[in-house]
Amino acid sequence: QVQLVESGGGLVQAGGSLRLSCAASRTIDSTIFVAWYRQAPGRQRELVARITSDSNTNYADSVKGRFTISRDNAKNAVFLQMNNLRPEDTAVYYCQAMWVDGVYWGQGTQVTVSS
Repeated sequence: QVQLVESGGGLVQAGGSLRLSCAASRTIDSTIFVAWYRQAPGRQRELVARITSDSNTNYADSVKGRFTISRDNAKNAVFLQMNNLRPEDTAVYYCQAMWVDGVYWGQGTQVTVSS
């Protein structure tokens, strides 16, 4: 059973920063991709950022220039550095990873940005 565990969420003022971590119980250098999604109350889950096995990245337009996704294969971890946070970034953030045998999700971490 693969486990993805997110951490690093919390309460921050607008303009502040947070760094989310996603720790995997399986080696991530064999992933097809790892992604961060978020879901705000009453809204659909949306893709925030994705990084592929060869470290290509893509971002939602709403976070481009503010968020950075990265991976550390030695630590089996993926990170989301979030700068210049806005109240509209408030959501539960989920880690998703795809290996050849399927897609796995973490349990989520809450990010709250106050104005």
